[in-house]
Amino acid sequence: MSTQDTLAELLGEHGRSYADEAGITLRDKPSPLYQLLVLAVLCSTRIKADIATDAARELFRTRLRTARTMAATDWQTIVDALGRAHYRRYDESTATALLEGAELILCRWRGDLRRLRDEADGSPERMRELLQEVPRIGPVGSGIFCREAQGLWPELRPFFDDRALEAASELGLPSTAKGLARLVPPDELPRLASALVRSGLKH
Repeated sequence: MSTQDTLAELLGEHGRSYADEAGITLRDKPSPLYQLLVLAVLCSTRIKADIATDAARELFRTRLRTARTMAATDWQTIVDALGRAHYRRYDESTATALLEGAELILCRWRGDLRRLRDEADGSPERMRELLQEVPRIGPVGSGIFCREAQGLWPELRPFFDDRALEAASELGLPSTAKGLARLVPPDELPRLASALVRSGLKH
């Protein structure tokens, strides 16, 4: 199978970003960027990705779409929303992390993660460090955020984490970020990265 055939099959089967699955219309605006951070927090526990995306959708249905509304919400409302999405075991600790994270984002970046980007001054490494100051966000969570946000923020491109690169190698695709970036337009990089992660998890 040619590289283009493999790519077409991969994107056809798995080419939906996690942000899209969570109902996030990504734009370079405070609310969608915060929603992406919430998704990264939810995906940072040992829980299935589909449950994490369902939990994100439930939080957003509860109108918890900005750091300000999250910080103003009582803890039990967040726990209940996570429970409706079957986000079990981690619901209480995650509710606490979301509240603490919202307060941090309001105090440090005035609710706008574009200010985090400005503080990083174009450095992807510094951006990941700053993201990891948010409760519950570690290397995995910051990677999820950057993987999805690279469609908006050019300085993150190309971003493929180790799981995506391993899956690419197994499929016979380029096993470097720069090599993979040559296969699709810049705005398609999040889809390709997510498709590779999904493929790797499936197999």
